[in-house]
Amino acid sequence: MLLTEKMKEDIFSPSEKAIIAYLFKERENIKDKTTKEISKVTYTHPSHLIRIAKKLGFNGWLELKESFLAEIEYLNSHFTSIDANFPFEERDSIMSIVNKLAILSQTTISDTLSLLNNEDLQKAANLLNKAKHIKIFSSYHNLLLCHAFKVKMKRIRKHVSLINVDPHFEALNSNSETCAVVISYSGENEHIINVMPFLVRKKVPIIVLTSIGENTLTKYADSILRITTRERLYSKIDSFSTNESISFLLNVLYACLFSMDYKNNLEYKIHAAQYYDYRKSSNKVMQEEEHDNME
Repeated sequence: MLLTEKMKEDIFSPSEKAIIAYLFKERENIKDKTTKEISKVTYTHPSHLIRIAKKLGFNGWLELKESFLAEIEYLNSHFTSIDANFPFEERDSIMSIVNKLAILSQTTISDTLSLLNNEDLQKAANLLNKAKHIKIFSSYHNLLLCHAFKVKMKRIRKHVSLINVDPHFEALNSNSETCAVVISYSGENEHIINVMPFLVRKKVPIIVLTSIGENTLTKYADSILRITTRERLYSKIDSFSTNESISFLLNVLYACLFSMDYKNNLEYKIHAAQYYDYRKSSNKVMQEEEHDNME
């Protein structure tokens, strides 16, 4: 759940609600304001800001303010002209729809990129690289997006399984040499969350792809990669943005693994393709150079 959503919950006193209303009104303008300044404007006591922070799970006001400002910055950036839920309208022409979807794809990737950090990405890549078996746990529609990732990983000799049957058994039939990639936009998919304790029990490293903010799934993660968070759960035309973001993150993970043994992976992939890829083309851009046969 987003911090800004949690701040709207009915768990605050009237004085605390007055402060929260002020925060939403001023947004990024609170950056340099002190607790005394905020309490004076809202006719409250500075201690109320600390109580709000505690109720939201923070150690203090400064920690809450930092998280609030970071979330506001994210929500303000990208997607200023396209609604991810309804990227086109009923009367849009075909070319208008095409252009709007193109903008949505571009901004989705840019948005996803802004959520990546080197530490989590490097840790995720290392976990996948060490794993003898990678298992992806997700809902069926997300697993459809993972088929291309599975094929790519096979090309660099990494074994990937898409788990859509008996996930609990698959979790129990894993060990520390397995790596679980768990994908859930909400992070609250009950069927997936119920599998997590089994993975933990078997000491399986867990990489989670999920939305920004706090959710149950992140509590089990060894590494978290954030999906762009712009869509509602079901009141939308389709999951254009979410799907684009997941696909981009999977491409990023594949590329990171490929780069860890770049020369050997490239050589193996090209040489292996000589045995099964018999496509021909008169287009010079597509034509392959002659390679020596694989020994």
